[in-house]
Amino acid sequence: MEIDRLDGRTPNQLRPLACSRNVLNRAHGSASWCQGDTKVLVAVYGPKAGTKKNENPEKACIEIIWKPKTGQSGKLEREYEMILKRTLQSICILTLNPNTTTSVIIQVVNDDGALLPCAINAACAALVDAGIPLKHLAESGYVVLDPSKLEEQKMKAFAYLVFPNSVLSILPEEQLQVGGEPVEHGIITSVTQGAMSVDDYLHCLERGRAATAKMSAFLRKSLQPQLPIDSSKAG
Repeated sequence: MEIDRLDGRTPNQLRPLACSRNVLNRAHGSASWCQGDTKVLVAVYGPKAGTKKNENPEKACIEIIWKPKTGQSGKLEREYEMILKRTLQSICILTLNPNTTTSVIIQVVNDDGALLPCAINAACAALVDAGIPLKHLAESGYVVLDPSKLEEQKMKAFAYLVFPNSVLSILPEEQLQVGGEPVEHGIITSVTQGAMSVDDYLHCLERGRAATAKMSAFLRKSLQPQLPIDSSKAG
């Protein structure tokens, strides 16, 4: 049974998306990402020489710093940092810049629901802006897609799902398949909160994958290479 949503959207409908790149002058890469009234700003610094303690020096290190809108970081922010780190490690090509650290700073501007997916999308856009090599992009979605803050508070359970997207991938086509299947058929990150049945979870996967087609078109438009206005002035 389909449900009525407070803002009039259908269960399959995302809120309006907006993405801007190169929004911070001193960062190596930056982006802002909006999903409705949820907005996240991300800055990328690096790769810088050296890795953090307990990191593998034969690979690049991804450092995540999550800054809430107000106050200090707590348990939830540290959990978000861990999820983001694992997600970005799985899509970045860590062997190209061994023994380096890339810092990704997440600044929450406003939280009106779906904050973690919004941050993942913003981080991917900022990494592209910084020129960090990626295997593929990550897209996140939900069963009631892209819930608002009020909808999240009323849910019994929800899932954050991150799917791979080969838009702008630098890998050859044969490496964009796993076991003969396109990489888009896989999943990067799955985080659930609350209790849901197996059927509900499978429905989440089905609806989330269906939403990636809309997200792919937006990513392709927003993250395409930015050309200089007058290339004849390039030194």
